[in-house]
Amino acid sequence: MYALFRALRHCLNVICHRLLGASALMLLSVAAAPSMLMAQTTLLTNVNGYTMLDGAGAGSPRERMRFTAIQFTGDTIDRVFTEGDELPADDTMIVVDGEGKTLLPGLIDAHGHVLNYGLSLLRVDMTGTGSEQEAVARVQAFQESNPDLAWIQGRGWNQVLWDSNEFPSAETLAQVAPDTPMWFSRVDGHAGWANQAAMELAGVDASTSDPDGGMIIRDSEGRPTGTFVDTAMRYITQHIPALSIDDQKMALRQAMLALAGQGLTSVHDAGVSSTTLQAYRELLQDGPLPIRVYVMLAGGDDQLAERLAEGHYISADNTLAVRSVKISADGALGSRGAYLNEDYSDQPGHRGLLLLSPERLTQLMAMSMQAGFQVNVHAIGDGANMIVLDNYEALIQRTGTAQQRHRIEHAQVLRYDDILRFSELNVIPSMQATHATSDKNMAQDRLGDVRIQGAYAWRKLMDAGAIIANGSDFPVESANPFYGVHAAVTRQDHQNQPPGGWFPEERMTLGEALTSFTLDAAYAAHQEDILGSLEPGKMADFILLEQDVFAIEPSQLWQVDVEQTWVGGRRIAD
Repeated sequence: MYALFRALRHCLNVICHRLLGASALMLLSVAAAPSMLMAQTTLLTNVNGYTMLDGAGAGSPRERMRFTAIQFTGDTIDRVFTEGDELPADDTMIVVDGEGKTLLPGLIDAHGHVLNYGLSLLRVDMTGTGSEQEAVARVQAFQESNPDLAWIQGRGWNQVLWDSNEFPSAETLAQVAPDTPMWFSRVDGHAGWANQAAMELAGVDASTSDPDGGMIIRDSEGRPTGTFVDTAMRYITQHIPALSIDDQKMALRQAMLALAGQGLTSVHDAGVSSTTLQAYRELLQDGPLPIRVYVMLAGGDDQLAERLAEGHYISADNTLAVRSVKISADGALGSRGAYLNEDYSDQPGHRGLLLLSPERLTQLMAMSMQAGFQVNVHAIGDGANMIVLDNYEALIQRTGTAQQRHRIEHAQVLRYDDILRFSELNVIPSMQATHATSDKNMAQDRLGDVRIQGAYAWRKLMDAGAIIANGSDFPVESANPFYGVHAAVTRQDHQNQPPGGWFPEERMTLGEALTSFTLDAAYAAHQEDILGSLEPGKMADFILLEQDVFAIEPSQLWQVDVEQTWVGGRRIAD
């Protein structure tokens, strides 16, 4: 009876999702019916399975269930077998031996950048460099292997990890292909590093003014050094040739396959342009996407109004969903672009940057809400978070959209009063656990001893009743979800530092961390009825691991290896 109930609920949920996007969605055609009727049933046996059950509802304590086998037909789970259950004897089934491996629900990254991740696999990777000189050496090696590129691009530098702790300069890039323009994004994407050729192409010199919401780093004589922060990056980026649809399709497909290999079966793509959405839809014409993608339309897209007018879109196979908008309120803490209510502790007179005027921010949020879309606003500093929550408090009531589960992406530095408002307003903090362990070397310097108590405050938010959707912000951080699980549980880096954890009172339990990457991430995308746990009627999305995550030391969680990834009953990666 329970299995029948779940299957009926699944069918009703799918119908509701599709009706919501009826203006843009083609329902299953009659031609598709025969393939559905002929869907193969698979029985995966001999597994050490775990799932958190969703019966208690989002945000409530979850019951962890263990199981030994799972049966699915096509993309949908039929039954989960616990110890002692008799397995079916049916010669028409495909039977797969799980060889005793640990099986978990497919993990969901609630905030990443799929196109940028794909492009990062095709460009200079400066992640983890220990100095500006090491970053330049990587550029030189890349250029020697790719001598015919019109532009050399890359990402991942972080001056906080360099001995100099200084922003990079165009001068150090002069030794590498000086006539080829170069552009390298900081690890957080909120600053960029250009060489002299790129600045000359853009016409940037000492007379170029700082734009609203941006800053050009200058030397003592006012000349640009080569680093551009937030909106100032456009001086350079507007001259980089645009990617074609085919370029984007190649990068997206490469990214999705790579993400599947790390155990991700679904991602929330934070800020997708109209052209990238077209690339997704063209990929979808060839069959299901390798993993599920929940699209946030880019708030800065020139065609946002047209996309909103099209309404929600959910593909028949549930691998592509469009029903939310991503808007950016401020910059990042590492580049001092996050907007604070008071001055930065390590830079008096500077409070960060608002990327939009208060009027424009309110306008974009209201427009998206009135179109029936979920609104997901990037806010890192406590000032930006306060402004965004003020907007939610006024606009949710005015537009009657509390059921849309609006979100704040990052919610990184919060006032105590604002921590309480997330639950009160039914706003979801979409956070990234690895940001805490990556930022611990500079965050307290930026914020001081008092404000840091409201930063990366997972436990305070959960205790106040908020539902945290976890992610990584890839390619800003590694896309490996077990890095995030490890950071959430230990508040330590991979060297087990600091001892006992960084502000350990904010740790999650392992069950909470996994739930934030499964059921709660699914809830943040209105998908908890089809994703996030392994139960009859839900999608057959799961991963197989060599290690039992509930049996190993927490310090080893980041080292977990994903053996297989299955999406919709299809084996995608191993």
